Amino acid sequence: MKVLIIGSGGREHAICHKILESPKVEKIFVAPGNAGISEIAECVNIHVEDTRSLLAFAQKEQIDLTIVGPEAPLVAGLVDAFEAEGLKVFGPNKEAAQFEGSKAFTKSFLMKHGIPTAPYKEYLDVEKAIEEVDQFGFPIVIKADGLAAGKGVIIAQNEDEAQKALREIMSDKIFGDSGNKVVLEAFLTGIEASILCFVDGKTILPMAPAQDYKKAFNNDIGPNTGGMGTYSPSQIIDDEIMAKIKTRLLEPFIQGIHEDGIEFKGILFIGIMIEGDDINVIEYNVRFGDPETEVTLPRMENDLIEVFEAVIAGELDQIELKWKPEHAVCVIMASEGYPDAYEKGIEIKGTSEVKNAIVYHCGTKSVDDKLVSNGGRVLGVTALGKTLESAKQTAYEAVQCIDFPKSFYRTDIGKKIEI
Repeated sequence: MKVLIIGSGGREHAICHKILESPKVEKIFVAPGNAGISEIAECVNIHVEDTRSLLAFAQKEQIDLTIVGPEAPLVAGLVDAFEAEGLKVFGPNKEAAQFEGSKAFTKSFLMKHGIPTAPYKEYLDVEKAIEEVDQFGFPIVIKADGLAAGKGVIIAQNEDEAQKALREIMSDKIFGDSGNKVVLEAFLTGIEASILCFVDGKTILPMAPAQDYKKAFNNDIGPNTGGMGTYSPSQIIDDEIMAKIKTRLLEPFIQGIHEDGIEFKGILFIGIMIEGDDINVIEYNVRFGDPETEVTLPRMENDLIEVFEAVIAGELDQIELKWKPEHAVCVIMASEGYPDAYEKGIEIKGTSEVKNAIVYHCGTKSVDDKLVSNGGRVLGVTALGKTLESAKQTAYEAVQCIDFPKSFYRTDIGKKIEI
C-alpha cells in the first residue's frame, strides 16, 4: 500500500520509521517531511494546512492511507475533506479535534461527564477576567482557548503576572485569534504524566505510559517547552494507578462522546496530574505526543498499520497491544535560546556516526548537502536498554557523537521522579 504522512517533526519521523516495519507498506510519502525523513521516505513540499493540495496529491498518487501527524490540519478539518472524497485517513474529524482546538470545549466536556479536572472559568472580556483573576488563588493557570503551537499556557505566580498575561493574550494578541477567549484554571500540584490512547469511537486502548520533561533545564527549572525528553515505560504509573486511570478517565470519555454524539477515531493524548489518590486531566490532545511518540513506537511490537486500520474500521476491540520489555529514553537536542528566540541554519554533523540509537529529526533541513537546524527542538535521540539506566546511558553516549554548535539538552532525562 501507498501511505502519506502529514507533518515535519520528530513525531512524523517516528511514525514513518515504525510503519517501515509493516509488510503492507510499499511506498511512503511525507508532506512536507524533513532532512531525516527524506532518508527513508519521499518528501513532498506541501504545507500541512494546504488541504486542497494534499487532497489532490493523495488522489493523484492513489494513496491507500493518509496519517495526519500535527494538530492544526485536524482542527482545520482535513480528515473531513479526505473522507468526503472516499479516502482512508487516520485522525479525528473536525468536531472531535475540538478537544485540542478549544480548551473551553474540553473543560466543559470534562465537567459535564464527571471526569476529574481543575476548576475553571472562561472569559471573552479581558477586564472581566482581570477582575476575577484571583478567584482560584495563586499560582493560576491562564490558557488561550485555541491552538498556540504549544505555547498558549501561562502559569502566573501573582496578580501582577496574571494581569500582564491576560492583557498580552487577549488585548495584544500574542497568540493571535487563539486568545479571543481565555480559560482561567486552578493550579494543580503533583507529578505530570502522559497517556496516549487509540480510540475507534467504541473502544479506547491505552498505550504504554511515558514520562515527559516539559521544563527547559535540569531539575525541572526554566520555561515550559514542547518537551525536552521522555522515557517509557513510566516509573510512576504502576498497575494500580493505570486501573484508576481506566475507570476514572478512559471509560467516562467513551461514555461522554457517545452521550454527546461525537464520533472520535484516532489518537487521544491525555495529559494528567497525579498527587496521592487524585488523578486529574490537565488537557486533551488529538494526535501523537512529541516527544512521547519517539519512545512509545520503538517499544511497540504490533504492526502499526494494522492498528490504524482497526481504528478506522471500528475494530479496535480485536487488537491487543504488545510491548517490548526494553526501556526507551529520548533526549531532545534543542537550539540555544529555545523556547524563545533561536538561530536557524546551524550545521549539524555526526548523526550518521550514531550506531546504537535512533536519531529522530524534529527540526532539520538539508542545504547544499549539509544538515542544518530548522527549528527549536532539532533532534530526538532515542535508545533502548534492558533497564532504564542502560537506555539512558546509551542515549547520552549517542548525543555525545553529534556535533551541533549552539545547542543544549537536559542531562537528567530518565531520572526517576518520586510522587
